[in-house]
Amino acid sequence: MRAALWFLALFGMAVAVALFAGNNQGTITVFWPPYRVDLSLNLVVLLLALLFFVMHVALRALAALFAIPGQARRWRLQHQERAMHVSLLESHAHLIAGRFIRARKAADMVLSRENTVARSGELLPYAGRLRVLSHLLAAESAHTLQDKASREEHFRLALDEAMRRDTRETQEGLQLRAARWALDDHDAAQALQWLDELPLGAGRRTIALRLRLKAARMAHQTLGALETARLLAKHRAFSPVAAQGILRGLALELLNAAHDPDQLQTAWDQLEPLEQAMPEVATQAAQKMLQLGGDVNLARTWLLPVWEQMSHAGALTQAQVVNLIRVLENSFLQGDAVPDPAWLTRIEKTQMANPGDAPLQYLAGIACMRLQLWGKAQQLLKQAMPRLQDPTLQRSGWLALAELAERKGEVTAATQAWRQAAKS
Repeated sequence: MRAALWFLALFGMAVAVALFAGNNQGTITVFWPPYRVDLSLNLVVLLLALLFFVMHVALRALAALFAIPGQARRWRLQHQERAMHVSLLESHAHLIAGRFIRARKAADMVLSRENTVARSGELLPYAGRLRVLSHLLAAESAHTLQDKASREEHFRLALDEAMRRDTRETQEGLQLRAARWALDDHDAAQALQWLDELPLGAGRRTIALRLRLKAARMAHQTLGALETARLLAKHRAFSPVAAQGILRGLALELLNAAHDPDQLQTAWDQLEPLEQAMPEVATQAAQKMLQLGGDVNLARTWLLPVWEQMSHAGALTQAQVVNLIRVLENSFLQGDAVPDPAWLTRIEKTQMANPGDAPLQYLAGIACMRLQLWGKAQQLLKQAMPRLQDPTLQRSGWLALAELAERKGEVTAATQAWRQAAKS
């Protein structure tokens, strides 16, 4: 359609020119004493058009001639830019491939070419970021090569360049990289210092939180590591299973660091309800409280959520059930502590609901023994012993049967129970 319109316009112009020039009788007289020149108007128009065309071509040629130095300058700049980009890509490729010396040489080549461009008076709009990235690649290569002096020099130059150019994103990246280098050097304090200098938003990024978790664990700052792990779990930086394992491990570290009941109570209060409900955490806290000679009833209260989980089939593993039984048994044997009526009711109710559960029968027997119900305790323990799988519970059960037999004067039964305990 557009071509057709152009053809119509061209034909219209041709018709107009033909109408104008075909019957044009006009003349132009030029007086140049002592001469007189008569020129046709058509010829004058043609000469003017020709003159305009010649002047236009001449001006274009002069402009092209004067633009040659600028074009040569732009070509040289483009050549240097291409060379810098190629060197930067080569440095990154060598770094990924593990050729660290070549990576550092390529990064130095980028810096050299950028200095050449700067000395020529050309200003690249991205020169600051280019220099920062080149220094960072050189520093990363030097770090891998254990050349700390070169790494620190390149890092200092990169950080100065980033601060001078006010490139916040690049500066944050440098600080994160410095924190990772500090962790590789096993300098947790320096890593935490770099992470603390990050802006609030950057400090809550997943990569920053991962670095903070590693640094806090390396510095044995268990509470800080636990808080960071909670944020990572909230951001779904770990799988649910991995997050639960990390939180459980840190909670156990926090509890194990307590040296008296008050410290243990403080550590327990710093845990979140989901962490307190973890079987390993609750049993470890209760066991620690018993070992430190703390409040036995408080220890049993910590175990109550785990005991409620045990009523659901498959909620606890066999090892977790055995640990719970051991801790409750220790609480019954602690000093003058005896099972309170509420706990005795819970144990009897759960044991009656699961009559074939040997660990529950064992626990009920120990509770009855602590309440001086010798006959019932002996009956429950004898029923549980053939089916107990845990060696520790077996040994404790035989010891309890031996003690009960001695109380009743059954020397033969006591001797046999002592022998079975020795074999366990």
